Amino acid sequence: MVRLGRRFATNRAQGIRFRLAAAMAVALLPILLLSAIQTQAAFQSEAEDRRHDLVLGAERSAATAKARLDSATVLLEVLRPESLGLYCAPRLRALVAELDGYDALYRFTPTGRVACASTSVQGDLTVRDTPWFARIQSGETVVLTRAPDRLASEPALLAAVRSERPMGAFDGVLAAIIPLSSLQPDVSDRSLPEGTEVALTDASGVLLTATDAAAFETRDENALAGWVDRAREGAVEFHARDASGRSRLYAGAALAGRDVYVLLSTPDPGLLSWAQLNPTGTLLLPLAAWLMAFLAVMIFTDRIVIRWLDYLERVASIYAKGRFTVRPVQAENAPAEIRVLARTLDEMAEAISERDLSLTESLAEKDALMREIHHRVKNNLQIISSLLSMQQRALTDPAARAAVGDTRQRISALALIYRTLYQSPDIREADLADFLRELTGQLVASESGRGPVVSSQVTADSLVIDPDRLAPLALWAVEAISNAQKHAFAGRGGTLHVRFTADDATCRLEVEDDGPGTDVSTLEGGVGRTLMTAFARQLRGEAAFEARPEGGMIARLTFPRPDPLPPSVHGAPLN
Repeated sequence: MVRLGRRFATNRAQGIRFRLAAAMAVALLPILLLSAIQTQAAFQSEAEDRRHDLVLGAERSAATAKARLDSATVLLEVLRPESLGLYCAPRLRALVAELDGYDALYRFTPTGRVACASTSVQGDLTVRDTPWFARIQSGETVVLTRAPDRLASEPALLAAVRSERPMGAFDGVLAAIIPLSSLQPDVSDRSLPEGTEVALTDASGVLLTATDAAAFETRDENALAGWVDRAREGAVEFHARDASGRSRLYAGAALAGRDVYVLLSTPDPGLLSWAQLNPTGTLLLPLAAWLMAFLAVMIFTDRIVIRWLDYLERVASIYAKGRFTVRPVQAENAPAEIRVLARTLDEMAEAISERDLSLTESLAEKDALMREIHHRVKNNLQIISSLLSMQQRALTDPAARAAVGDTRQRISALALIYRTLYQSPDIREADLADFLRELTGQLVASESGRGPVVSSQVTADSLVIDPDRLAPLALWAVEAISNAQKHAFAGRGGTLHVRFTADDATCRLEVEDDGPGTDVSTLEGGVGRTLMTAFARQLRGEAAFEARPEGGMIARLTFPRPDPLPPSVHGAPLN
């Protein structure tokens, strides 16, 4: 019955409710996995579209900026024949004023000096030693590069066109200063991913201008290295982490030739891209269905099965306490399987009640028989003691009378044991303290009319002991008290002290007299000493005799404390 209660009281994670819910969850798991696979596929498709949009945005931005630079080059080509003469500077200033997206126009001589400009020139300005002028001078028709600070009022590009004489000789350079702000792509383009930042770089990858420079500052200094070389062959895309450690997606393309490049940067959403999809149909609905099925199984299992099992568990715990009058009548409203279990539990309780009643009656009858047997044995021993007393009175030999008297005392002690047992609540055991008090009083009283008065004092700890140990202990005490009566109190009386102490491991019984004392060596080989040694061995102990300094003797029995008896089942309901 206890095991049944423990089985029902196991961890909830191992119960029927959880297992049924787990089975349902496993059954629906393929649907959830399919939704996750579909969502992952959508995520990958969305991520691929995002990269594609970024690359296309870089190409569009490059194409737009390139068209702006190409128009500047065409303008310079048109102006090249008319860039000399008295009205060069006014014409250039008029063009800059009328056209948007130009900061200044310059006409340089073959030696690199300013021939005329749309803006005022401070001092003797020359570009002869600049790399871009050397490239034009060496034969390149068009050069695009970052404008020197002395030629532009803000960050800008320089578009230079070679001017030649009719026979092909180098005749100087016509240059346009185009602000980077007019070339920078528009990040408000809806086709670009959200959070896109744009930058223009030179041929070495150094930023010329950017909508947000922090988006192009990478944790690894070499993260952006090499992309310019690849961008010369077409648009490129790659991943890197910015200075804050966030992963970003980059796409770059060449604006014109090998001089200026556009670079786009957008946050790489990673798993956050799932939130940008429409997760309702692909993930949330299957997940909600899975959770609803799990909860439905948990709730219905609790209402249909678990609450009835809890009810039967409570009934079983009552049965485990020995109360079989309770019946699981409420289970009549339970499902059929639970009703069968409840009826089985009811029949088991009824069978246990009947068996318990039968065993109780049998134990009561056995107890009565055992008490009757002990009573009769006590009576028979008393009859034997009476016969020996009659025989003792008929004897004239003092030694014979003493021997018969000793035997009668031993038989009386055994009779006292049986009387103590059948009078005790449990016939299997007796309290040694009460027994010693009665035994000492009986032995002292039996000799009270034959000489001086002997008083007795008994001090004993309570110890429940079985008959197998009580018999040799009682007979040892009889021999010790009889020796005191014969040798210490004969013709003089005195006081007899009987002490019994018990601790956790050892028990000690002492019989002390205040007589004149006896040489311990004279006791060796006597019948009493032999019997006392034998009784001590039966108790796995030892007997010792000690003379008191002030007179008298102490007989001491030391033996191991007996193990406690198992609890009695007499009169208790059996489970």
